[in-house]
Amino acid sequence: MPLNAWKSMKTIFFYLILICSLTANAQENMYPSPAQMAPVLIKGGTIHQGNGQVIENGFILFEKGKITAVGKGETQSSSSTVIVDAKGKHLYPGIIAASTNLGLIEVSAVRSTADYNEVGAMNPNVHSLVAYNTDSKIINTLRTNGILLAHIVPAGGILSGTSSVVQLDAWNWEDAAYKTDNGIHFNMPVLLNQAVPPGRVSAEQVDAVKQGLDKIEEVRTFFREAKAYNNEPNHLKINLKFEAVKGLFNHSQSFFVHCDLVREMIIAIDFAREFGFKLVIVGGSDSWIIPEILRENNAAVILAQPHSLPSMDDDDVDQPYKNGAALQKAGVVFTICEDQGFGYWRQRDIPFQAGTMAAYGLTKEEALTSITLNAAKILGIDNLTGSLEKGKDANVVVSEGDLLDMKSSKVTEAFIQGRKINLDNKQTQLFEKYKYKYSIK
Repeated sequence: MPLNAWKSMKTIFFYLILICSLTANAQENMYPSPAQMAPVLIKGGTIHQGNGQVIENGFILFEKGKITAVGKGETQSSSSTVIVDAKGKHLYPGIIAASTNLGLIEVSAVRSTADYNEVGAMNPNVHSLVAYNTDSKIINTLRTNGILLAHIVPAGGILSGTSSVVQLDAWNWEDAAYKTDNGIHFNMPVLLNQAVPPGRVSAEQVDAVKQGLDKIEEVRTFFREAKAYNNEPNHLKINLKFEAVKGLFNHSQSFFVHCDLVREMIIAIDFAREFGFKLVIVGGSDSWIIPEILRENNAAVILAQPHSLPSMDDDDVDQPYKNGAALQKAGVVFTICEDQGFGYWRQRDIPFQAGTMAAYGLTKEEALTSITLNAAKILGIDNLTGSLEKGKDANVVVSEGDLLDMKSSKVTEAFIQGRKINLDNKQTQLFEKYKYKYSIK
């Protein structure tokens, strides 16, 4: 190799290493907070409990990560208590991102940073939690908007694996784990034939609905075999895939079915009836058409991406905004999430999407409940979080304005299990950097 070419390669290599090191150290001052040492009393603010109740001029006291008192006015505290004056501010439960691949992907264009999609169609034994990256630069951008917990969901195949709930202030996935392996995810084939453009060969004119139904029957057969396997007192041979879905039959796990059309949701309900599963519809853009059927079958819904166009051309253009109100009126437990394809970075907009639904039929407190207590119920963690009540984890957000309003929301403090967390992130660092550069006050 010529000497000049060798020198050029060394130079390129040097700059690549430099760029990587700068990226790696971009948030070196952000690290998980230690366990809560002293009691904390936040007083004087408006407390939105997440269960529909609002306390004006209220207080919240928490110790060792747990809420010990919530009320109106003043309360006694010890000399060691840390006092936070929240006069003029609003207190909320930590927002929960109900379905996301946060921490499983960092840069969508770089395959080596993506670990959310396993090879193969049937992977119920894949655990998404072990791939969760607590050092993701995106996590801190969610915390800044009050999102303190997330439901980490795998993708790919028909049965994509198990999901887990994490809290967003941890050194590693073991520390992050909030509820492990709480659900199995079924990606329902789309039961809709697409129009084939003129001139295409007949081989491409496949019956997508028939193919989808065949795949669904394969999944049904799998669960029938899994049920028989799990009813056996002893096994001659361990089947990891059947073992992974045992929780669906004893209700320690939920059955998350990713689908949108009415016919797909009806099939999901049929699955739940046959096997006795706790059903959660993820997506559910057409759920507003059958809310009574969903309620009668105890099906919960995670609405995907309320800020989107309607699924059908003849739907109201604002139908996605109104879906929440339709489900609320029918008594269906629901929450919202971002589309899975963008689920790792746009989750920070969840509070504002709930705010939009509050302008289309929900009250502000109902919209807040949908992304706090409702989300906790759906994920099986409502005994721990989702509302600001005595005995629950101190997952608390303090904001100068309305947390659901993009214009006025400004989170000033946040606590996860009583630990005050750092609300800095790469974006705020860059903002401060260039404010300094251009002498902007």
